[in-house]
Amino acid sequence: MKRITASILTAAVLAFGGLVSDAIGQSYSSANQNERVVSPVKLTLPVEDGSVRFLVTGDTGTGSKGQHQLAEVMLRHHEAFPYEFVLMLGDNMYGGEKPADFKTKFENVYHELLGRKVTFYATLGNHDESNQRFYGHFNMKGEEFFRFKRGGVAFYSLNSNYMDKRQLKWLEDELEKDDSEWKITFFHHPPYSSGGSHGSSTGLRQVVEPIFLKHGVNVVLAGHEHFYERIKPQKGIYYFISGAGGKLRKGDVKKNSPLTQKAFDQDMSFMLVEIVKDQMHFQVISRTGETVDSGVLMNQKKKGATDSK
Repeated sequence: MKRITASILTAAVLAFGGLVSDAIGQSYSSANQNERVVSPVKLTLPVEDGSVRFLVTGDTGTGSKGQHQLAEVMLRHHEAFPYEFVLMLGDNMYGGEKPADFKTKFENVYHELLGRKVTFYATLGNHDESNQRFYGHFNMKGEEFFRFKRGGVAFYSLNSNYMDKRQLKWLEDELEKDDSEWKITFFHHPPYSSGGSHGSSTGLRQVVEPIFLKHGVNVVLAGHEHFYERIKPQKGIYYFISGAGGKLRKGDVKKNSPLTQKAFDQDMSFMLVEIVKDQMHFQVISRTGETVDSGVLMNQKKKGATDSK
């Protein structure tokens, strides 16, 4: 199969959509859009020594003005919350997938974060070609599904486009021998969703949820829906949707859905996550820098665990 090679990063600093100031607490305007005031960085996360810190975003691959603006906010938060890596939840490339597309839809957008040695780990969405697994910046190492670990946290990237027997056996085998305190899976299609356009991927849920339950998966992260949603815990598992990294489907979350604990479908957004021992802290931030959700989730494996939301 033809390998996709990464374009060489340009040496010049990318002027993120007319950024006037990158200092925390200052607002700026974009040359390509009406003046947009960004809220000062206000963290709800503890930023403790030795914690596992990462960012979550999905459905990014547009190269659009909005994606650039959201990347500006990501960069501002990296100053206060130096996350080590980013989980990409699929649909990493919309439209063409030539080397020039990877440059305009990924490298140019996240140039500053890449320069700060932030690592991106991708999973495949329904708009993505399989050959993305060879693209160096996605760190898939030629595999459509893979595992990596940071501290006491194991991360499983799955290909929800094609959940075949080989992948399921690999997942069961890996989880069976995994004694990590936290087990987090990330993939594209959400097993639970209140989206009006897509909704829950029930067929996928029927296949993967029993495995997650059997082997103590704590958290499931998905994209596909172009909004943010925190699902009420299902059978003891925490489910999140973060698919508004490059596109927005405004007003698509069904009102009064029994699944929704918190949702935001009015603007693009991303998640910041910090795992400190038995706690998972999360903060969801919009394109204008507003915090639209935050909380603390306790490790379900710990007796008497309660959540603070």
